[in-house]
Amino acid sequence: MTNSWTDIKNTDLVVIMGGNAAEAHPCGFKWVTEAKQNRGAKLVVVDPRFTRSAALSDFYAPIRQGTDIAFLLAIINYCIQKDKVQWDYVKAYTNAPYVVKDAFSYRDGLFSGYDEARRDYDRSSWDYALGPDGYVVSDIDHPRSVWSLLKAHVSPYTPELVERVCGTPKDKFLRVAEMIAECSSKTKTMTSMYALGWTQHSSGSQNIRTMAMLQLILGNVGVRGGGMNALRGHSNIQGLTDLGLMSNLLPGYLTLPTDKEPTFDVYMSTRGFKPLRPNQMSYWQNYKKFFVSFQKAMWGDAATAENSFAFDWLPKLDVPGYDMLRAFELMHEGKMNGYFCQGFNPLLAAPNRKKLTEALSKLKFLVVMDPLDTETARFWENHGEYNDVDTAKIETEVIQLPATCFAEDTGSLTNSGRQLHWHWAGGTPPGEAKRDAWIMAQIFLRLRALYQKEGGATPDPILNLVWRYEDPNEPKPEELAKEINGSALEDLPDAKDPTKTALQKGKQVASFAALRDDGKTACGCWIYSGCFNEAGNNMARRDNTDPDDAGVFPKWAWSWPLNRRIIYNAASADPTGQPWDPSRKLLWWDGSKWTGYDVPDIAPTAKPGEVEPFIMNAEGTARLWVRGLMRDGPFPVHYEPFESPIDNAIAPKIRGNPVARVFKDDLEQMGDSKEFPYAATSYRLTEHFHYWTKHVQINASLQPEFFVEISEELAKEKGVTNAGMVRVWSKRGSIKARAVVTKRIKPIVCDGKPVHVVGIPLHWGFMGLARKGFGPNSLTPFVGDANTETPEFKAFLVNIEPIAGPLA
Repeated sequence: MTNSWTDIKNTDLVVIMGGNAAEAHPCGFKWVTEAKQNRGAKLVVVDPRFTRSAALSDFYAPIRQGTDIAFLLAIINYCIQKDKVQWDYVKAYTNAPYVVKDAFSYRDGLFSGYDEARRDYDRSSWDYALGPDGYVVSDIDHPRSVWSLLKAHVSPYTPELVERVCGTPKDKFLRVAEMIAECSSKTKTMTSMYALGWTQHSSGSQNIRTMAMLQLILGNVGVRGGGMNALRGHSNIQGLTDLGLMSNLLPGYLTLPTDKEPTFDVYMSTRGFKPLRPNQMSYWQNYKKFFVSFQKAMWGDAATAENSFAFDWLPKLDVPGYDMLRAFELMHEGKMNGYFCQGFNPLLAAPNRKKLTEALSKLKFLVVMDPLDTETARFWENHGEYNDVDTAKIETEVIQLPATCFAEDTGSLTNSGRQLHWHWAGGTPPGEAKRDAWIMAQIFLRLRALYQKEGGATPDPILNLVWRYEDPNEPKPEELAKEINGSALEDLPDAKDPTKTALQKGKQVASFAALRDDGKTACGCWIYSGCFNEAGNNMARRDNTDPDDAGVFPKWAWSWPLNRRIIYNAASADPTGQPWDPSRKLLWWDGSKWTGYDVPDIAPTAKPGEVEPFIMNAEGTARLWVRGLMRDGPFPVHYEPFESPIDNAIAPKIRGNPVARVFKDDLEQMGDSKEFPYAATSYRLTEHFHYWTKHVQINASLQPEFFVEISEELAKEKGVTNAGMVRVWSKRGSIKARAVVTKRIKPIVCDGKPVHVVGIPLHWGFMGLARKGFGPNSLTPFVGDANTETPEFKAFLVNIEPIAGPLA
């Protein structure tokens, strides 16, 4: 989230696409109802199904899954054509005026530099044109300015194309476009709420970016009641990514080096971005401070300037990342021997379950660390048609390590709004269950002992790891939080008066502003620096005062970075430093410094008009054009899902996202609309939480049985009765389910033909108290987003037929 849950009350228009907040985030949805009741805000829902969110909306528009980019680019085109653009914001705070290189081109759905054999681009032509002074050329009227290129790029996306591709009737699209376009006013804001309905596509990252582009054109980023608000579906998914638990990341969104960056100097040369405009601050110029402080937190005295702060001890990526899909591909090829699975149930959460089972069966060992008996831990057991395996032929050694659940732990959770909330254990672990910190500590200590005894090819990273905890066998959450916050390893001199000491050795740093690149500070995660400093545990604060009823609540818990509740908040003021909307003030320039209700997301004394507010970007502005930072294009393009009921109207010869990584065997398992004529999608239910609550009697009773949802029209066409049994199958597998025939799903007419939608919730398996069932991942393709590799769970093809089965 750029903003926060509580800020949603400040909006005038909520647009929910790619999510179903009322169903999947019912507590947070409260703030939507607050905005509706107290501000008269409107709610628009665009979704393939008439959801619980749609039931509370002021306007609902249907859309075929996988076509959001076409819909949003058409709205951008509408805003440009109708001059519904917040021009002062766009010219000052976006890269719309910047000129692009002459070598760039776009044609038939592909950008310049495409290599079909590699399924990748040479992105060098996508960069800016630089002037003699080394800064980007700026001229919004130039034929190759970002704005000129954008106008040309979105021009094919018309209401008529939306009706043809998305299946959204033209009148409904235009009504949504009108409501959104009104939020180009300086005194009217819109917020975007999205979730996995956008991310789980082969163009998922571009789904999100297209809406971000629209929000920038409307001037709705950095302001109260605006923003791009990602709704995290798990209590600590935000914390997971923040702390670097992705295969290519280090904590704080630092990135692992690649094998093309063999030295520290080469690595750093690509990380500290040079500002592209005069006087601009580029905050990633502090990358070395964050990185060196992280290395010192990891290896302490062993990380020195002489050994490049232990840079050589980090792994070097030979591929962009070892994501979940690549890991299971390696298993399937017999190239991965062991897998450690912590708090994760991939047998139900990854695509193409048949392939997953085959892959797990080729491992030598599988370690599962979880509070529950998961399907992954029991993949080797035969459960009839729900898990039909030959147990005797599976030689994988499975080790289960029973862990505690969150309610039995003390620690912090990071919510969607980047707020770190400290919580205290509400119970003691049952049976043999151990806390995560104890389990991980034991694995490390025993592994280190083996290295000490036996040596090894690369022992240094293990032997030198900092492990200074009161009880080495189980580090306390408070100790870990302080380590993440960061501390001074030596006395730090005052920046203004070097004869004075700003921070004594051993003290917690107040924030990341104190971090050094000379090895005198240690910090486990720079964006979390400030969460537990000398002021105490800021995550545990529970003061709900809210100046001016702004929805900021600055003393409730702690938000990264630096307790900011709305990031890019300097963009809430115009280039003179005064709020765009005086009735919704957030931050303003008082003549000498930035002041207001939030922590300034800019240097406090950076003068407005000289330093632009998007300080993490080298441009200082937000990006309508992302240069080469995304693999599939500097602008979004509508690409059909890999399995689509119709051809791509924009580029008929292109199947799926042209740079999405697809392994050979998986490409051969893609179905077509002749064999599989129906468009399927997956989703969650309020009554269940992923795959956990089927182990709970109350939840298992509320939603006891796996089902699929289909329209009355499709039921009539296929002879399916409500509550009757059906078989649903794809190129990869087959499932059986009870059919729910509903008015919530209607056929969508695309390119002149009706497209029927099959909805498949995801909560069932063969373990737990609910009835045994299947899930959508038995059917879904093994392909992910071109930038993140998030699986394409939300758009795939199936067939369906009625079958005989139990009626009770």
